[in-house]
Amino acid sequence: MTASALTETSPSDVPEDPATTTATRGWGARLAPVLAVLAGVAAVAAHATRYGHWIVDDAAITFSYARSFADGLGPVLQPGAPPVEGFSDPTWMVLLGLGKLVGLFDHGSLFGLPDYVLFPKALGLLFTGGILTACYIAAKQIFTRFAWLATLIAGLTLATIPSFVIWVVSGLENSLFAFAVVTLAVTLFVAVRNDRLLTPKVAIWAGVMVAFAALTRPEGLIYAGAYPLAALFLLRGGLFWKSFRLALLSVAAFAVPFGAYVVWRHAEFGRLLANPSVAKQQGLPGIDALKRPFELAGYAGWAGVVLLALVIVFALVKAPWRRSLIALLVPLGLGIVAYGVMVADWMYQHRFASPIWALAVIAGTLSAGELLKHRRALLRAGIVVVLVAAFVPSAVGFAASADKFAKNPNITACLVADRFGRGFNTYADILGIQKASLLLPDLGGSSMTSRLELVDMAGLVNKPIADLVHDNDLAGLRNYVFDTVKPTFIHSWGPWAAGNGIALDPRLDRDYVLIYSSPIEGLRNGDWVRRDAVTDPAKLKAAQEYAAKTIPAVAADRFGGPLDDCGATMKPGQTITMPS
Repeated sequence: MTASALTETSPSDVPEDPATTTATRGWGARLAPVLAVLAGVAAVAAHATRYGHWIVDDAAITFSYARSFADGLGPVLQPGAPPVEGFSDPTWMVLLGLGKLVGLFDHGSLFGLPDYVLFPKALGLLFTGGILTACYIAAKQIFTRFAWLATLIAGLTLATIPSFVIWVVSGLENSLFAFAVVTLAVTLFVAVRNDRLLTPKVAIWAGVMVAFAALTRPEGLIYAGAYPLAALFLLRGGLFWKSFRLALLSVAAFAVPFGAYVVWRHAEFGRLLANPSVAKQQGLPGIDALKRPFELAGYAGWAGVVLLALVIVFALVKAPWRRSLIALLVPLGLGIVAYGVMVADWMYQHRFASPIWALAVIAGTLSAGELLKHRRALLRAGIVVVLVAAFVPSAVGFAASADKFAKNPNITACLVADRFGRGFNTYADILGIQKASLLLPDLGGSSMTSRLELVDMAGLVNKPIADLVHDNDLAGLRNYVFDTVKPTFIHSWGPWAAGNGIALDPRLDRDYVLIYSSPIEGLRNGDWVRRDAVTDPAKLKAAQEYAAKTIPAVAADRFGGPLDDCGATMKPGQTITMPS
């Protein structure tokens, strides 16, 4: 069935009853694409169960902003905090905020699961369905009867790619961003297929989709070139000026809504860039920009990537819809460029590649269908065998990647919520400190559970620190921390312990007392409290005893342990009960 199903015709030697054929095919034609999309989503969801209730900690930063917006507090991380654009995904944050307003997010449990786990994961699967629906729309332009099968194959393929599945259900905006980019690409594909690319409607819609993508992920800006480049590559004689005018119209359709947001950003925060973009020191690309896309090929398996490229080249040469394929490949190419240019990410499994996987799978599936079309049955079977064989090493690599991540995922929101949010709340309660601040590098789960004023060591949600980090002024950063902020509590670990020098600064030993320490290879990892905040030595000893008993248990349970949630709710002021 697979070897021949992507052909445009499928004659049967069995006579059909004219009275039932039309009705049967009508129901089948309507149900097949729906079932294909649902099957693909179900396959992604099934793969996602390997990662349990895992939500990456960075996602919880957006969760906190969504909570603040829904509660009418504005763009703040915590009640009473100054307005800082510490999120890079406004559209995703709005969706989460709407979820909170209607009672689906940040309220409690839904169907026995915490809604801070269920709701963002459900959104991820919803937009995965949107991606596959867009795939069907594109396939329908080519395979009139078997577009559903192309959609099913694309969905099942995406479900095998850990990088795609992991970040779809991470709590971050990856699914929404991939959906926006795929929708843009399919819009161009269909427009070219129907000779409507050079129309104002398509130009405007493409620009609007780019604005949406750019408000979902910062690198979405690059797709502003998608419509102009497609118009340029597919330029026909005598249409240069029309293409040029429509390209300008598309850019304007992007610039108006995105520019309005930038105006609001500057008025609200005094910046032209989001605070995380400043802190992450994004600069001009270097030689690594040329090398990094090859990481994706190594991850996917070179045999599969080379064969995918050959199949797409075949379609570019032989397919009657090659011009549409070019339009689809333009956003894919831009996505690969963006992946190379962006500052390397500390998270595992190629977080920034979500739209690349989706577009590559769609382009490859459509091109493979063209390769199989109008071939003899034996030749089709041989082609399918080659395609499957090339995919086997990729599948083996994907299985290993999935297993590795399940055993050692990126830092979870629940680890941070317990260790730094609820844990430091308990410190403050034991020490009798009512109003306190905490300097730390992990802001997601802690911002959901801490009652303390959080100071972001990384600068993602702190403007002065973001500027100091951007300028690489680490001495100024330390002076700001010890002389200006003077946080009540400090936590430092791993690369942060030595990277910014805070844990090595002599003022730490002068002004602070150690509550808990977990030394690792000479790095200073631990929790400190200001000496002048401790008024009772007995309370300090009680806090140290609590930490010695509780913190190792929390770390063992959350770090490298079961990918579980951390209770029905994450609310400020929650504490951890000392083990007996």
